[in-house]
Formats: sequence, C-alpha cells, structure tokens
Amino acid sequence: MNGQDWHLDGFDLDAFVAATLAEDLGEGGDVTSEAVIPADARFDGVMAARQPVVVAGLPIAAAFFRSLDPEARVELQAGEGARAEAGAVLMCVSGSARALLTAERSALNIVQHLSGIATLTRRYVDAIEGTGATLLDTRKTIPGLRRLEKYATRMGGARNHRMGLWDAAMIKDNHVAVAGGIAPAVRRAVEAGIERIIVEVDRIDQIEPAIQAGATHLLLDNMNPPTLKQAVALVAGRVPTEASGGVTLETIRAIAGTGVTYVSVGRITQSAPAVDIGLDFSAA
Repeated sequence: MNGQDWHLDGFDLDAFVAATLAEDLGEGGDVTSEAVIPADARFDGVMAARQPVVVAGLPIAAAFFRSLDPEARVELQAGEGARAEAGAVLMCVSGSARALLTAERSALNIVQHLSGIATLTRRYVDAIEGTGATLLDTRKTIPGLRRLEKYATRMGGARNHRMGLWDAAMIKDNHVAVAGGIAPAVRRAVEAGIERIIVEVDRIDQIEPAIQAGATHLLLDNMNPPTLKQAVALVAGRVPTEASGGVTLETIRAIAGTGVTYVSVGRITQSAPAVDIGLDFSAA
C-alpha cells in the first residue's frame, strides 16, 4: 500500500498539504535541516505506534512526504481504521533526508490527531456493541478540519451526523424560541422544502407536536435513561431517535440500551487526545 489512491470527497488534499507546509516553513524554510543535513543525504524512516491505536490519516502523512520529495518511497503498513498495538509499524518511508525531516512534524501531527479521534471513537463504539444503537459524531470540530475529523470518526466505527449547516435542518431551542414554538418552526422548515428536519426536544410533551408538524428525526436532549425509554415508546418508531448531551464512556451503554436509534457524542472530536505515534530515522 502506498496511499496514492486515497481520496476524501469535499477535501482538497494538495491544498491542505501546501497550506500546512507553508505555515511551518514560513519565509525562511527549514533552517535546521538546511544547515545540518547535507543536500545529498538519504534516510530511511519507520513510523510506529507507541500505544494501542486505531489508525487514521496515513495517506495524508504520505502526501506530506511526497510533496517535498516526489521520489520518496512510501509504504503503508496498516490500513485505515485498523487496530494497531504498541510497537506496530504503520509506515516505512525512504528518500531525501532534508525533505523527510522537514515534513516529519506535519505528517506526525495529522496522524496523531486523526488516529486519536479514531481511537477514542472506537472505545465508544465498543461500549455500545450489541445494543442496536449507532454512534454519531457532531459538528464540534476544529475549524478547517471538519472533513478530516469526521473521516476519522468513520475510521473509528461511527457514522457521520450532518456535515454542516447545509445538509439538514436542525431546529434547536434558540430556533424554537425565536420562531414561536416547535410546531411553527418545523412547519416553516417543511414549507421550505427541507427533506431532513432534525428537531431537538428536551421534554416529553414536545415530541408529539414535533412529529405532527413534520420532523423526520428527533434529538432527545439531556434526558436520563428512564425518560429516554418513555420517549422512545411514545415515538413508537415513527422517526429515528437520537440521545444527545453529556454522554460519556461511563454512561453511554445505559443510554444506548434505552432503544434509541442513535447516540451522538461531541467528545470524540472535541476532546480526543492525540495518540503517541513516532517517526524514527536511520541512515540508509
């Protein structure tokens, strides 16, 4: 595997790599490598996990190396979404020492960050295995990195919620307050021709008005498990249900076991720690 066929809809890999490297190089370039490393020096490198991880972002890391050394030999040793144990080799790379050292930090940053998201996501997915519920991500992402972070949650086994403001309506409490109620807000979304209309409810008595007005998905916000069970029974399968709000690894299984269709967790993107992945070079 060399990662050259990797593609992500809506994401410009070349532009991302160029902008990231430009930020790091500034106007002066990599003064350390240019001063210390001979221009003709060659290095082999091994990228390896230093803790158990779920892999995400290796083809992007490969693109950083190839951007600075188009002749670099890059071999991916792990598939995207695969579990890797501590010590597992993820990538082998060989090429210009200056180029590889210059690209090293950018390549590692993206793999550590995306694999961190995928690893945390997999913990949540494993926690609800067998309940029938599906884990969703949210829009709680770092600006500019949403496509990548939502890609990483998929590698961890989650399903993407809406990608942005454009692909579904989500009527929340502030929308309801300004619109004058749940029913008027939902009806306006229906009249606008929006197909997916997600409605946030935090009380049982809001469920029926939302469904009757045309909601296609209910977000059950900050409800405890007994209330979620009551809500699911009331909905009776007419629309998908989503539990959301303050979900943790300690609480998610009880929440998922209430019969909801989905559980959404902002923490998997908002709070995922980077994992420990290193790149060690040795003279060829």
